Amino acid sequence: MHHANQGFTLIELITVLVIVGILATITTDIITLPVKSYIDLERRTTLVDNAESALRLMQRDIRRALPNSIRVTGGGTTLELLHISEGGRYRAKLAADGSGDILDFTTSDNRFDVIGNLENPPSGELVIYNLGSGTSDAYAGSNRATLDSSSTTNQLILSAAKQFPLQSPEQRFFIVDTPLTYRCDLVAGTLLRYSAYNIDATQSDPPTGVTGQLQANNVSSCDFDYSSTTASHSGMVTLTIALTDSAGESLHLVRQVHLDNAP
Repeated sequence: MHHANQGFTLIELITVLVIVGILATITTDIITLPVKSYIDLERRTTLVDNAESALRLMQRDIRRALPNSIRVTGGGTTLELLHISEGGRYRAKLAADGSGDILDFTTSDNRFDVIGNLENPPSGELVIYNLGSGTSDAYAGSNRATLDSSSTTNQLILSAAKQFPLQSPEQRFFIVDTPLTYRCDLVAGTLLRYSAYNIDATQSDPPTGVTGQLQANNVSSCDFDYSSTTASHSGMVTLTIALTDSAGESLHLVRQVHLDNAP
């Protein structure tokens, strides 16, 4: 007995292909959409982390700025400060028994006692009563002197005797270890940090003789603004930065840092 051969009709074959195509499309969307969302989230997270990390370091450095040493140039793209490593109070009066070494403001002096002890043997530049202008400008050097390597935690010795122009009402002094500059290069799309260069009365943009260290890339815009009130010895730095990645994703962050500018 012979049986007729069974097969698919053309309509059945087309129907199967259409169904398989629909299932393939649905399956592809189910797989690719979560993967795409994960990649997008990872890209945004990286963008946020880069910006936050750079701004956190800037905020930390700004809070360690010598009073009245913040200056901004380059249309708000370059910010410079003098970084404090140590601070304390100098002896202004002799002890009851006549002992002690005071800082004499009436003549050139090269050493004085520290009230209390510093945490570490100091090195760098000594600054007293910085107003940021006139005869009391650390950038110009009028109230700044280099410490000698023989300085100790309880006595500071200068490399050369100096007469400081103004006394601090609270007998305060600061030790600066380096100037710092943050600079946005909008052509390269980078935020760079410069350190360990010479202190100069004129702000250089960028600082000469050193290479900036990369803090953030994909920088599309930035604006640094500094405002201060002399009467209350307070200041405010506003940091605004925008990052745009290769996919066109943008991030805009603003941070404000309050400063105590009491010299």
